[in-house]
Order: sequence, then structure tokens, then C-alpha cells
Amino acid sequence: MTVFFKTIGFSIGLALVFTLVTQLLPQVEGEAPVETKVDLASLTMDDFVAMGEDLFMNKGTCTLCHKPPPIGRAPDIQSMDMVSTSSERLADERYQGESKDAADYILESMIDPSKFVVAGWGKKGSNDTVSPMPAVDKAPIQLSAMEMDAIIAYLQAKDGNEVTISLPSPEAAAEVVAAAPAAGGVAPAPAATAEEALGKYACSACHAMDSEDPLVGPGLATVGARLSETEIRQSIVDPAAVITEGFPPAMPADFAEKMTVRELEMLVQHLAEKK
Repeated sequence: MTVFFKTIGFSIGLALVFTLVTQLLPQVEGEAPVETKVDLASLTMDDFVAMGEDLFMNKGTCTLCHKPPPIGRAPDIQSMDMVSTSSERLADERYQGESKDAADYILESMIDPSKFVVAGWGKKGSNDTVSPMPAVDKAPIQLSAMEMDAIIAYLQAKDGNEVTISLPSPEAAAEVVAAAPAAGGVAPAPAATAEEALGKYACSACHAMDSEDPLVGPGLATVGARLSETEIRQSIVDPAAVITEGFPPAMPADFAEKMTVRELEMLVQHLAEKK
């Protein structure tokens, strides 16, 4: 009988420990994805510009790198007049693209960023010929044509310039805009796999997953050989706790608020296996 009660007591204690650990981890509920369609009948240019600002700040992940120095890993374009800046870059002898005006240049810089690399901001070892920036119309960011137009409209309007981008055509009415929760949208569904979580949180926009080549952050091909699961988990939920030498504190600090417990643990396990 004593053994029985000891066993029951041990089981209850173990359950309490797991409950405590669960409560200490991020508790974010995933929501089912809901399509948010643009109401073209009432959409104004001010609305479109506001949409572009929200995309710039959220889904586009632009502010991960485009920050003021010294923490920025790309030019701080929010502090620049991008219309006049675009004209200067188009006239630069190093420009390799085909754009003719500011709107074309901004679009080109999003989908083929290596056409012009700002001096000092190129991928390490490329002599400023290769941009570390991912193409935003490809995975993991995957902005639509309409979303990129909205960002261009925002970058034109923010400094009082004329917006030359047209409002979406009726054919774009069915196009889904993955709006951030702050803009009235809903959170994406929880990732089902570690690979989905990597895409959902745009990890590969800053980290090379299959090599140790540095991008915005260090490469993660063998991160499991360098860090324990506990250290990997900490680097995600509290990235400022330990900063890798040679890299600025550019990683977002709010992943603990955005990730579900399951997403976090899938990422930790996936990265821990990279050795």
C-alpha cells in the first residue's frame, strides 16, 4: 500500500512539474486563417498607403534589417526620401537593372535586390555585388503583386511625394491580402511542421539554413553542434540574452508572443538536429 501511495504521489508531482513548464513557455493560440479581401469599391489611396505601411512593418519583414544604425543590417529607408534616393541610384554607374523611374526601381529592389547593392551593404565577400536581401515575392515572404504595389505607394507617400502607383484593378478583387492582426486581419494558422514554422516566421530571410554563411544573422547548418536545446530555445524567445559576436541585435524580440508552444518546440528540435 505504501508503494502504491508513493507511486500516485510521484505521478501527481510529475504532472504538476510538466504543467508548470508548460505555463512558463509562450502561450499563443493559433487562429484559423481567414481570407481578407480588398473592398475595391471603397478602397482609397490613403487606405492603400496604410496597407503598404502595415505590410512593410509586418508581413514584408522589412524592418528586420532596414533599421537605423548601428543595429540596422540594411539602409534605413524609412528615414530616406525613396523617390529622390531611387533617382540617385538609377544614375549610379554600378546600377545593373532596367528601371526608368522610382516606382520601377523600388519594385525591382524587392524582387531582384542584387541589381543594385548599396555600397557597404552587400553580402560578405561579394564586394557589394550580391545583396543579402531575399526576393520578397518568393518564399518565405511571398508578397503578391498588389502587396508590393501597396509598399511602393507607402514609400512614395511617406515623404510627401506623388503616388504614381494605381489602385488595384477589379481583377485584383479576389486577391487575398495576408493582413497583420493589428490591421484587422487574423493570425495565420499554426505551422504543422518545423519547415512550415521556418517559413511562417521568415527565418531564412536572415539565416542560411544549409550553410554557415552569414547573412543578416549567422548560418544555422550546424547550430545543433554549437548550442544545446536550452540555448536554442533562449535564442528564439530572448534573442538579446546572448548576441553572437560580429552580429548586431537585429532579431525580433517578440517571437515568444507570436509562436505557439508547439511551433517553438518544433523549431528547437529541428535546429538541435543540425550538426
